[in-house]
Amino acid sequence: MSKTIILLALFLSIVLNVQNSFVVAESKVYIVYLGEKEHDNPESVTESHHQILWSLLGSKEAVLDSIVYSYRHGFSGFAAKLTDSQAQQISELPEVVQVIPNTLYEMTTTRTWDYLGISPGNSDSLLQKANMGYQVIVGVLDTGVWPESEMFNDKGYGPIPSRWKGGCESGDLFNGSIHCNRKLIGAKYFVDANNAEFGVLNKTENPDYLSPRDINGHGTHVASTIGGSFLPNVSYLGLGRGTARGGAPGVHIAVYKVCWLQRGCSGADVLKAMDEAIHDGVDILSLSLQTSVPLYPETDSRELTSVGAFHAVAKGIPVVAAAGNAGPTAQTISNVAPWVLTVAATTQDRSFPTAITLGNNITILGQAIFAGPELGFVSLTYPEFSGDCEKLSSNPNSAMQGKVVLCFTASKPSSAAITTVRNAGGLGLIIARNPTHLLSPTRNFPYVSVDFELGTDILYYIRSTRSPIVNIQASRTFFGQSVSTKVATFSSRGPNSVSPAILKPDIAAPGVVVLLKSLHPDWSPSAIKSAIVTTAWRTDPSGEPIFADGSSRKLADPFDYGGGLINPEKAVKPGLIYDMTTDDYVMYMCSVDYSDISISRVLGKTTVCPNPKPSVLDLNLPSITIPNLRGEVTLTRTVTNVGPVNSVYKVVIDPPTGVNVAVTPTELVFDSTTTKRSFTVRVSTTHKVNTGYYFGSLTWTDNLHNVAIPVSVRTQILQRYYDEN
Repeated sequence: MSKTIILLALFLSIVLNVQNSFVVAESKVYIVYLGEKEHDNPESVTESHHQILWSLLGSKEAVLDSIVYSYRHGFSGFAAKLTDSQAQQISELPEVVQVIPNTLYEMTTTRTWDYLGISPGNSDSLLQKANMGYQVIVGVLDTGVWPESEMFNDKGYGPIPSRWKGGCESGDLFNGSIHCNRKLIGAKYFVDANNAEFGVLNKTENPDYLSPRDINGHGTHVASTIGGSFLPNVSYLGLGRGTARGGAPGVHIAVYKVCWLQRGCSGADVLKAMDEAIHDGVDILSLSLQTSVPLYPETDSRELTSVGAFHAVAKGIPVVAAAGNAGPTAQTISNVAPWVLTVAATTQDRSFPTAITLGNNITILGQAIFAGPELGFVSLTYPEFSGDCEKLSSNPNSAMQGKVVLCFTASKPSSAAITTVRNAGGLGLIIARNPTHLLSPTRNFPYVSVDFELGTDILYYIRSTRSPIVNIQASRTFFGQSVSTKVATFSSRGPNSVSPAILKPDIAAPGVVVLLKSLHPDWSPSAIKSAIVTTAWRTDPSGEPIFADGSSRKLADPFDYGGGLINPEKAVKPGLIYDMTTDDYVMYMCSVDYSDISISRVLGKTTVCPNPKPSVLDLNLPSITIPNLRGEVTLTRTVTNVGPVNSVYKVVIDPPTGVNVAVTPTELVFDSTTTKRSFTVRVSTTHKVNTGYYFGSLTWTDNLHNVAIPVSVRTQILQRYYDEN
């Protein structure tokens, strides 16, 4: 009996040990970042990645099963499926800078370019001087492309630049040899990390194309905005009619699909796309991607787009990124690395007024995209049981049937209110809300937005009569000086939550970076940024002030639009530029306490930060931002003359309220032997308490060029103090 028990116990022990040996720790995608590549041959770089994994996993089969991507062009690293303990073991290897879990990113017209003064009709215009952006290659990381769009036709195009090393991949409803042409010269898709993280894409549950084809239009919109071909007589439901085109209609476009419907954008996929784009030969990279607060430091490889962007910029490729769609709340801006050009979103001088005429003959102009037909005088109601737009379904249908409904909402409007009114037999909807500049187009059903003040006027009319009626006309298109420019409500706002001394956003409006790159191919990314920022409009093109939309509308400041609204024609000849090299960015990394070892790995050479460490305020940005002024501080800037050889510039200071600003010297003289001049800026505060930010400017002028940078200063008598009031 005892032998039986012993044998049984031994058997159970063996079984349990066998079972335990098959308990596999969960693996997920990690990015192993190795910094600058040590081999020029991509195959050798990949082999070095395999060797690192082999030392951990023990077999070639395990390595191939684990590895997702090898980053081998712009920098060195790889993405692999690893357990937490395996990731920890790899992170301890001396050649590894950092091992980090995968990150998910989110995604963030016909008159825009004429509004900004980029008109093809003028032979002296920037568009003509830059030859429409001819020979410039723009890489777009987004949701892909709809290649049949006429915006990507290659009529009039010459051969593809010989330096181009990229190509077009085939897949679902996308034939690389057919759908690409001399304009759309590259199309690739990246989904391996997304699949490794969430399982293979199930196209029934997540309808998308396993190809570069765009299913939701976001990437197509971004690519066509940058470089869409001329498409005349375009409108939406007859509104906004004009010639659609991109800012640089002569560019070549390469699309890298990294974002997937309902699954977002995997950081490892994004990093691989950036690596490929650098290898393929793009001249500019465009990313409409964002992460949410809290952000990682921009020098932390967990901030994957910043890391990829650093290597691109180090190779002379400007990286343009959206500020994000988390506005109008402060400190929501993303893509905050100083080497990235971060762009805020603005409206333009166009609107779609829609006349609402009440039974008392008062006409109110709301906003809609309503093609008609006009809705004659019909009954108008405000559901007294619940006039909240989000709760209209709690009203009986009879309260809305055959009527136009008025409702109020303090949140972002959804389509639910439209559906509710339509299903109840309603004839239209007037929604009173905060401005968002997001209009939902409707056919045969007017959906008109007004603000709370106008909505209240309509409500008072309804309550003043037994039988309120309303007439709603079809929307019209207004443009010109009667409509002001505004920073869009959704555009993410500064200040920068990672490095408050780095002003973000840099600029407002979309990308003539392409045209500047065409005219000045030898300019560095920072030179292009400087030219754009220092020549920007602080008013709209008509001279009217720029406002920032939000829960309340206010005058825009640098945390809304950076240097201002892009002024393309002036940016071509800025006079002076604030230039930077990789060495400047290294000093920036030192100033924010990035370790010597990590900086050395990023650069591929031994780097030791100076002692004492540099001040972040001395980074040669085309802006000055002091987030914690207590007493006095002195900082330095250097400008390079790119205008007339013999030039003399004088300083003009518009100091922030309660702040003293002194510049030495007050005059800069340039000649054939002196093209760079440095100056110091001494800033002191007269405030006796903690304040918010006050804004001013510092301008160098030679009476032909006005080289202006924004100055933003916050007094902090109590340091690191959060004021709830």
